[in-house]
This record gives sequence, structure tokens and C-alpha cells, in this order.
Amino acid sequence: MLNSITDGLLCCLMGKTTNAVGPLDSVEAGNGYSFMEVKPGRILRVRHSTPSRPAAEQPEEPQAGGTERGTVHCKRKITLYRNGQLVIENLGDAVRSEILHCHNGSAEPNSTVELELSELANQAPAGTPGAGTPGAGTPGTGARDAAPAKRRKRKPKKVINIDCKKQITSCKGTHSDVVLFFIHGVGGSLDIWKEQLDFFTKLGYEVVAPDLAGHGCSSAPQIAAAYTFYALAEDMRAVFKRYAKKRNILIGHSYGVSFCTFLAHEYPDLVHKVIMINGGGPTALEPSLCSIFNMPTCVLHCLSPCLAWSFLKAGFARQGAKEKQLLKEGNAFNVSSFVLRAMMSGQYWPEGDEVYHAELAVPVLLVHGMHDKFVPVEEDQRMAEILLIAFLKVIDEGSHMVMMECPETVNTLLHEFVLWEPETPTGDGQGEKK
Repeated sequence: MLNSITDGLLCCLMGKTTNAVGPLDSVEAGNGYSFMEVKPGRILRVRHSTPSRPAAEQPEEPQAGGTERGTVHCKRKITLYRNGQLVIENLGDAVRSEILHCHNGSAEPNSTVELELSELANQAPAGTPGAGTPGAGTPGTGARDAAPAKRRKRKPKKVINIDCKKQITSCKGTHSDVVLFFIHGVGGSLDIWKEQLDFFTKLGYEVVAPDLAGHGCSSAPQIAAAYTFYALAEDMRAVFKRYAKKRNILIGHSYGVSFCTFLAHEYPDLVHKVIMINGGGPTALEPSLCSIFNMPTCVLHCLSPCLAWSFLKAGFARQGAKEKQLLKEGNAFNVSSFVLRAMMSGQYWPEGDEVYHAELAVPVLLVHGMHDKFVPVEEDQRMAEILLIAFLKVIDEGSHMVMMECPETVNTLLHEFVLWEPETPTGDGQGEKK
């Protein structure tokens, strides 16, 4: 604590930046780790594991005649009015998917929210001002929208029509065209995904996990513009374009969810599924004007022990020796005060609003730790209402760092979703489980 205060005072008096990441040439690539230069002088550490497959299994060929396996007709009309009201009409096929159950019983089945596309094209528009998938969310929201429908003659600000067919298939570790991308959030590193990376690698999946700029062993530019949402998103675009294959699954945690959403929006034909872990609601990003992270870097450095303790309290359901060791092993919340301040002030993304999320036509699994003090469960529920095909799973024993606290539970949920595909309708109207 005394050292932190001393370093902070030196930073204020001498203008020195404290706790900067060391030079990358001191770290050698190996054991699945490599360094990727996304821009001149901007280098990211990436863990890329490609399992050796003696004979890679190819995905099953489409059925001869009739509907292809896992094909879903995604059709919805998104209307945004000038008063901010958002009305979403889902007009496509219903997704008849099984509820994702947790085999070890750590999460209750009734904590899963399953959303379906409306089967009735003439059904009343659903959602409260700002959201809505029929049959989910707050009771009565559909009725509230239906009542004033006759008076809704005003000209909308924006109308978006989505009409496409998506083939959603089971992704097995033996499939050579599947890649899993893991993206961490503020203060983390790729090491927070250790349990998930090891789990999926052993199952034969190709996995990719980068360190964001200024985090882990990636380079840490000493300029705030290097940590804006757009700068980091372009880094993730470069990583994605380098390693992506035909079917890519994006897994994000906290702030990392925003980059997954960005990539899914930019590459709809390449992103097969998305998993959002404690990512929050479908709102545009804007930095808070009244935040502790607006303080000078030297002051934040003095407060770093207190901030680390606060993160432990808010990020974990329990605060014992095990959780402290997990933070240390995951290299979490171990970034310089400058990077932390720049990351928080750089979270400006006005495009990422509810309409932006409503446009996604990719299946999404939302995982939420019930004890999360950073992201209320209501925000993930709101996200589930907005998204076209979404599942919400709440883990009672978890908090913000749920993938570190409950790795077996999270791994099970993630693997079930990776293997999941919609039921294919048959001639008699009954779904055929694949």
C-alpha cells in the first residue's frame, strides 16, 4: 500500500507513468502462445490451440430434398419511432429448441428463459418502449403495445426489415471448420479463460484467445486513443480475420461481449453462434462523467489496492483464499492505472444500441452469475428480450467472474450450446430432434 502511494506521488510530481507493461521482446512465444502485430508497434498476445486431428470429421451434408438441417427463417420488422419507442415484430419460423439444462444441477432450470420467434405473422407488435420478443419479459408488455396500435399513425424514424435464412448446426470438436474465440473484458487477460480453453482443447476444438491491448502480455501504448472501443474493435477484427474459418463461435465476458456483438454484426455469414457472459443490456456505450476512473492516473495508482479489493468483493460471490488465487492466476485486474483509466473513458459506442442488437440474426446464449454486482440480471434479461434467438441461463453460485468461480458449470453450458441445433420440422408438423 505504501509503495503504491509513493509511486503515485512520483507519477504526479515527475510525470512518470507507473506500472507500465514491460517490453514484449522479454517474452518468448511458445506453448500455443504467439504475438500478432495488428498495427505497427501494436502487438497482441494470442493463445491459439489447434488440436491434432488424425482424420477431421466434416459436417453432415444437407438432407436430400426438403428443409436443410437446422435451417431457421429469420424474419422480423424493427420500427423505431421519434419518441424512442421501439416495436419489434417477429414474423419468421419458431425455433423449437430444447432448454439448455445444467447436468450438475448448479443452476435451476426455471432460471432459463427461452425465447421463440413468433409463428403468427399477424400477431400484435410486442415489447415495451425499447424492446420486446413475444412471450417473454415483463407480463403484459404485449398488451400495452397492442392497445394504442390504432393511434400509431405517426411516421417512424427508422424501419428495418430482416429476412434471411440461417443454418444453425451442431459444432463438434472433430469438425475442422469450427473455431472458438474467447474475448475478455476490462482488467482481464486471456488467462481468465484457462479452464474453458483447456476444456475445449481437450475436446478437439480449435480455440483462439487474445489479450486486449494493455492487458496480459500485449503491448501497452501510452496514449489514451489506443484504448477506445473502436481501436480495440479493430484489433479484434484483425485477430478474427486471421484465424476465422467457416463456422466461428464468439465467447465474450463483460466488455468483451461488445466486441463479440460488433464482429457478429460485421460478419453475419462467418459468426455461427455467440455466447455472452455477464455482458449487460443492449445499450449504447457511453463513459460515465461521474466515475472514480476519471481521476488522474497517479491518484488511481495510489488507490489501486483499494480498487483491487473492491473488484474482488464485487466480482466474486465469495472472497476467500481460493478467489484471491484465481485472480492471481488469471492475471485479472492487473493492468496499469493509465490503461484502466483509458479503457473506462474510451467506452464510447453510440451505434451499439437496442436496434443494433435487434438486427443480429445469430443464436445467442447469455450466461449470468446471480451475485454479479457489476451487471444486474435485469440487464441480461433485457438483452434476451431484444435478441432474435436467445437463451438466458442464470448460475446461482456465480458472480461477475463466473467462468472462474464455476468452471464446470460454465463449460457444460457452453458445450451444450455449441452442440445445439434447432429441430428440423417434418411433414407431420412434429419437430425431429437432431
